[in-house]
Amino acid sequence: MAQSPTRIETVMQTIQSRITSRTYPPGTRLPSVRALAKTLGFSVSTVVEAYERLAAENVIRARQGSGFYVCGPMPPLALSDIEPRADRAIDPLWVSRQALEAGPDTLKPGCGWLPDDWMYEAGMRRALRSLAQSRNARLVDYATPQGLPELRQLLARRMAALDIEAPPRQILLADSSTQAIDLICRLLLEPGDTVLVDDPCYFNFHALLRAHRATATGIPMTPSGPDTAAFETALRQHKPRLYITNSGIHNPTGAILSPLTAHRLLKLADSAGLIIVEDDIFADFEIHPAPRLAAFDGLSNVIHIGSFSKTVSASLRCGYIAARADWIDQLTDLKIATAFGGGHLAAAAMLSTLTDSGYRKHLEALRNRLAAAMETAVARLGRLGIVPWLVPQAGMFLWCQLPHGIDAAGIARACLKQGVVLAPGNVFSQSLSASGFLRFNVAQCGDERIFSVLSRTLSQAA
Repeated sequence: MAQSPTRIETVMQTIQSRITSRTYPPGTRLPSVRALAKTLGFSVSTVVEAYERLAAENVIRARQGSGFYVCGPMPPLALSDIEPRADRAIDPLWVSRQALEAGPDTLKPGCGWLPDDWMYEAGMRRALRSLAQSRNARLVDYATPQGLPELRQLLARRMAALDIEAPPRQILLADSSTQAIDLICRLLLEPGDTVLVDDPCYFNFHALLRAHRATATGIPMTPSGPDTAAFETALRQHKPRLYITNSGIHNPTGAILSPLTAHRLLKLADSAGLIIVEDDIFADFEIHPAPRLAAFDGLSNVIHIGSFSKTVSASLRCGYIAARADWIDQLTDLKIATAFGGGHLAAAAMLSTLTDSGYRKHLEALRNRLAAAMETAVARLGRLGIVPWLVPQAGMFLWCQLPHGIDAAGIARACLKQGVVLAPGNVFSQSLSASGFLRFNVAQCGDERIFSVLSRTLSQAA
């Protein structure tokens, strides 16, 4: 069994953690030994010894008559050191890494993508063969800064079907919706800015905002969208710069934004000068399109983003941003500065795939397959006492509550040891108020072993 750290080591670890998390950047004067001793409840001599050891390691330095200061240069940013410590063993980055690094025998009902054989692989193969055989294909060159014009024209037509008016000049191609949000944060945020997110929300929103040194504030989610009363209170109290949400099908809850909630949100946002980023990555899963904030707003203060990693390919990365013309111009400069040029091949392959004669039929079959998987998963989970928060109209996610008193993080740890990756609720919750929830991907729930492992684990936890 590992030994507990001594008091001196505890003080050293506390200081090093604050340096790593940028709480104490280079040049910062550390608390006096008496002040820190009082805060930590240790003796002055313990803190003196810890400071001396850190000085010997050139982590801090002493200035005679002035105190101790943090040395430079600044250490690499460790996202794991700046997250909320509660539930730290299983956090957004942990879940992503477990799912992405999982071996072929690992079951992944907690991951956020479809199984390989549910994707449009046949269309991708046709597109790649066509590009490889074309004399005019640009297989080795950079794309234009805004991205392939023909794909942007197609995206404009697709958005028009959702009543979003976005001409090609107001569309920028990106490598993914994650890169799209990263570029938007670079453009619009300063360290310390407050950003509103749904609670729960897609967990990588949390990780991205931490990387940009922003402060996330959660807004409780309801079946018809975010709680508008809580939204109004947060606007008044926190003066946020952005609100990031899903349009269409919400991740992880599967909720659909109602027209009434959409109008209330936009009215509140307009009065507060708030910019909204809506991620439309699940658009092709919808049977009946939900309201889009960008459609009501006319891309005035709403930025609309998306990608095709959920329905076409997560390997050939291609996403997009639709926004005001002046913002697209600035985002294009940022894209050049951070990635220089996008990939022409990915955009051309995506264009060919989306216009392939089989894509519409693929989506119809996929929606039917997801609906059947949803019905089966609800029934199987129900027999274990795991109840959906709501049964979504479409999509692949079920946001489920465990039996009373069962901790989702503990269940996730135990199931991982048995080869099952789960996504516990608190990785989605900024307030860490979802400890009794799990998100299930119904497309990844076809193996009976998942429910056997869950049954055994829940019985042991009860």
